[in-house]
Amino acid sequence: MKYILALTTFLFPVIFLDAQKKSNEAPVNYSQENEHNNLCTDRYQPIDNVKWKFKTGGKVFSSPAVLSGIAIIGSEDKNLYAVDINTGKQKWKFTTGGATHSSPVISNGTIYFGSFDGYYYAIDFLTGKEKWKFKTGGEKHFGDTSYWGMKPAGIYMDDPWDLFLSSPVVNENTGTPVVYFGSSDGNLYAVNVKNGIEMWKFKTNGNFHSSPVLKNDILYIGNWDTYFYAINSKTGKELWKFKTGEQVAMAGIQSSATVSNGMVYFGARDGYLYALDACSGNVMWKYDASGSWIVSTAVVKDGVLYVGTSDTYLLLALDAKTGKEKFRFKTNGYVFGKPAIIGNTVYFGDFTGKMYSLDITSAGKIWNSFSTEKRSQNAGIILKNDTLDFAFAAKGGDLSFYDVNKEVMDDFYTLGPIVSSPLVQGGVLFFGSADGYLYALKLKKE
Repeated sequence: MKYILALTTFLFPVIFLDAQKKSNEAPVNYSQENEHNNLCTDRYQPIDNVKWKFKTGGKVFSSPAVLSGIAIIGSEDKNLYAVDINTGKQKWKFTTGGATHSSPVISNGTIYFGSFDGYYYAIDFLTGKEKWKFKTGGEKHFGDTSYWGMKPAGIYMDDPWDLFLSSPVVNENTGTPVVYFGSSDGNLYAVNVKNGIEMWKFKTNGNFHSSPVLKNDILYIGNWDTYFYAINSKTGKELWKFKTGEQVAMAGIQSSATVSNGMVYFGARDGYLYALDACSGNVMWKYDASGSWIVSTAVVKDGVLYVGTSDTYLLLALDAKTGKEKFRFKTNGYVFGKPAIIGNTVYFGDFTGKMYSLDITSAGKIWNSFSTEKRSQNAGIILKNDTLDFAFAAKGGDLSFYDVNKEVMDDFYTLGPIVSSPLVQGGVLFFGSADGYLYALKLKKE
């Protein structure tokens, strides 16, 4: 039990986030890359102040999609919201039977997303009315009996850090348009976007909570079963698979992949970031994250890969070809969201409720940040020297007990953690927070 206690002290704080959702081939929601082209600037743009914030009834782990002046975001309160990006006022909401932790994707006037009620939905972008819904074999958190050896023995325990469902990816460039998504039932589904009828499914022995990425008719996706898969998007047949590490508390894939220049990049809970040949699945390089889960999805720009880590509290900048570290930036807590890069600025949040803007040309030396209101109120109570410390927050509690870990997590949530991936449009930064708000922050041009 001494081993379990030491392990929990270091690793139990790790909370995952995987809100990545975009296809490289499909006409989906407005992207950071489009925004960069429209801005025509490479200047550093720090965070300014709050334009507005929109309150939902639950934690927000979903990442926003923005199109035609409307932001779409899911909440733990079981609703998907449409919010006017100019006023911060609600346009409509769509209610499901479960927490909407899946991030929405918009394609050709339809929004696609999943819910813990066991359905994936297609709803009208303008009205919020349901077009169809597809029933999976059931959505649930990953977990096990006596998870990681925690007490009391013999009790089934959800993984407290498994927060998201798979987010869809849409391919309209086929004879029959298709939406793809993973499920807790172990299947990756291909569904007809017109009627919600299953076209094929790919079965595994684990949960799919990461999101598929589509490139050159290949779907790339990781699974809780420790395997990363490449699947033919037309037939649903496996092309190759790659096994990551498997140890207690260090197993499974929660991050979504990034495909760039013939390489596919993804992080795993075994403590490594992998770069594989996208065609063969052969390892090109891997980065040792010093025992930290990598659940953030990477972004590649100008030959540099940017990704967040959990227990080491870092944003890493790595050479995309070699994996050699170029610089690192230390935050105050876990970094789980996919960074957004606009020009020479990278935006990302941490679990203490801070959103950062970092000048990437300064190698991490020029930056500013925004703190949620809850962080400002509660940091002095929850944080140790303004930094997450799981043992400190436990206040002497026995971390070998599941309930103690849950209590610490509940305390951390009072900070308004940011596990939603940010998105930029029109000089405004959008993201969700576990304090229940969708934020819109103004950006400055230096």
